[in-house]
Amino acid sequence: MIQVVLLGSGNVATHLFQAFKKSNEVEVLQVFSRYYSPDFPKEIQTCEYQELHKADIYIICVTDLAIHEVSESLPFKNELVVHTSGTSAITSLDAKNRRGVFYPLQTFSKTKAIDFSEIPICLEAENEDDFKVLQKVALAISKKVHPVSDEQRKALHVAAVFVCNFVNHLYVIGNEICENNDIPFSILHPLIKETASKIEILSPQLAQTGPAIRRDNETIAKHLAFLREENQKNIYQLLTQSIQHVKKL
Repeated sequence: MIQVVLLGSGNVATHLFQAFKKSNEVEVLQVFSRYYSPDFPKEIQTCEYQELHKADIYIICVTDLAIHEVSESLPFKNELVVHTSGTSAITSLDAKNRRGVFYPLQTFSKTKAIDFSEIPICLEAENEDDFKVLQKVALAISKKVHPVSDEQRKALHVAAVFVCNFVNHLYVIGNEICENNDIPFSILHPLIKETASKIEILSPQLAQTGPAIRRDNETIAKHLAFLREENQKNIYQLLTQSIQHVKKL
């Protein structure tokens, strides 16, 4: 049984705790948090660094800006300490401990249950033995485990912002347009699902449809005339231009 301490009590820590709870190979000994969280058993929580238990891995699940501070505050040396960030380098961790990265590539919300077995986990470590330990922990909760370098992880995180955060913002705009015209946003749910499922069998470029790729200037002009908000017009025009600048296959 590999013993783990989680440092942080946000979305990532909460979902990791739930995933580890279902595993027979990993035990969460402790959760470190500045404040008590109802998402974890009270008896395993602490807010004192000096009370941290001895463990095989310490997983830091905090904001990027806090990673170094937390790792620097750990009251021990030469233990395996990893962070879960998509953008922070492995060297953002204090060098007094053995360093690694345990990055689950997914969007997390505490109130939304998720199947961790389908989440890609990207791993990095400074030595082979530590990588093997991280790999064992990752495989205990996920079927998709990948060795990924710092640069590759940064690229993945940028790509994820485009396909997740930016796309979700477009849902926000679509929802606003529906609400302003007394249309339930749920009407678009089948379209959203089909668009997402298509790229599992087609490349995103081949899956592209719509007036921009067809260069249907008449429809584009009608859409721009319909939109009232300047920000929506600008986004529509920018995305239209971007689609039309992609080289044809």
